[in-house]
Amino acid sequence: MVNYVPRGIPAIAEPLPGIQEPISIRQWQGLNTFDPYSIAESQLTDMSNMSTSDYPALSVRTGFSVLGTFGSRILGMGAWKSELHVIANDGGWHRWNGSTWTTLLTGLDTSAEWSFTVFQGDEWADINLIGVNGIVAKRYDGSTVVDLAGVPAGAKYITTYENRMWVAFKNEIRACALDQPEKWDLFEGTDEDSYGRVIESTRGENVNMLNGSLTKLTIGMPNSLHELYGGVPSSFVTKLITDNVGVLNNKSVSAQDGIMRIIDQRAIYDYAGGNLPNQEFSQIVGGYLNSMDANTSSGSDPDLMYFRTHTNEIMVYDSRTGVGCWSRWTNIDPTFFLLLDDVMYIGDSLGRVLKLDSSTNDAGSPVSWSFTTKPFTNPTMSQRQRWLKLWLYAEIPVGTTINIYLSTTKDGNDFTLVHTVTGSGSKVERIIIPVRSVVLENTVRVKISGTGSAKIHELVRQIRQLSLF
Repeated sequence: MVNYVPRGIPAIAEPLPGIQEPISIRQWQGLNTFDPYSIAESQLTDMSNMSTSDYPALSVRTGFSVLGTFGSRILGMGAWKSELHVIANDGGWHRWNGSTWTTLLTGLDTSAEWSFTVFQGDEWADINLIGVNGIVAKRYDGSTVVDLAGVPAGAKYITTYENRMWVAFKNEIRACALDQPEKWDLFEGTDEDSYGRVIESTRGENVNMLNGSLTKLTIGMPNSLHELYGGVPSSFVTKLITDNVGVLNNKSVSAQDGIMRIIDQRAIYDYAGGNLPNQEFSQIVGGYLNSMDANTSSGSDPDLMYFRTHTNEIMVYDSRTGVGCWSRWTNIDPTFFLLLDDVMYIGDSLGRVLKLDSSTNDAGSPVSWSFTTKPFTNPTMSQRQRWLKLWLYAEIPVGTTINIYLSTTKDGNDFTLVHTVTGSGSKVERIIIPVRSVVLENTVRVKISGTGSAKIHELVRQIRQLSLF
């Protein structure tokens, strides 16, 4: 008889050591060009045509429609009530009334850019749209465009402040008489007089920006900022704010909630007046602000600020409370921005007038987009790791295709395509990303690109921490 020896009860299997809880990114916080290893996991090192408008999700930027094309470059944009006015290098002044275009004037200079303001005063029955370009001065009264009389020759920039129109040419500023827009040489020693002043600078520069507000007139030069205060000629006084920061041009300044943002040769600055300009809010994307060209422009709506910094590149700042994120848009090259009736219009370097809308296409073509994460590592970079899982939660409509790439370096473009997904139309879907090619890598970046609408909700990874070396 064979002796029976019962088997021992096996011990309960112990889990593998070092397996970490899934690491989730659900609050996307835009671009950061500081050291990629040190930035927050929710920040991105590169981006094209993505937006934080659906914060905390990351989504493809809004599309646009083309309202019209005139010549090959837009030279100015202004608004009269709800009408959009555009001047292009075809020499025409064109009006959009919401449904049709009308050419109001032809034969204008085909290279000089325009500056616009609106004014009524005591001499006109209604507000007028006034434009200058350093060669001529024109006004639109609601029906026709005519010459603006009395304006100093060479007036290049125009704005309003304290019931006067102000212009600049060379290093001089001039103001019309009080509420008298066609009287610029009235000097009778009264508070209703016209006004003029030469703006001195340490570099002998010319004025290249005028911006009027309720409390002051801001005067810009390439390397300095000045302010004029007061309500009448006898109390007007100018003050040098800084001779270390200036503006690139008259259209590189925009305001939102009483704060002016200005594009200088080196950075984008906050400027609230009374304080020195501060570039803190734009330092996080400083890597994209190098070598900005002379054709910069800017605009704003209640939530976003747009800064055209290079050809076909717009840096977009989401200023909403609790957001404060940067995005980067491409394939649009603005010359002017204009917000009219809560709609953003863009005049571009191809002569097009664009209307940003809620569509997912650029004039019928799907938007191409991409974004790149920071290099993911262990908390201690030298600690080895094993990649177990990587997945994405996203809304990918029918017609959208996305490609997912992985890289094992901290920067550069050495990505390997690991997965392609075609949109199914379901609301939110989970996409499993293969990690075989990076399974034992200490540094991994993820790049996701696509064509068409998409919304990225979450990127999740799970790893196992291995030995230190």
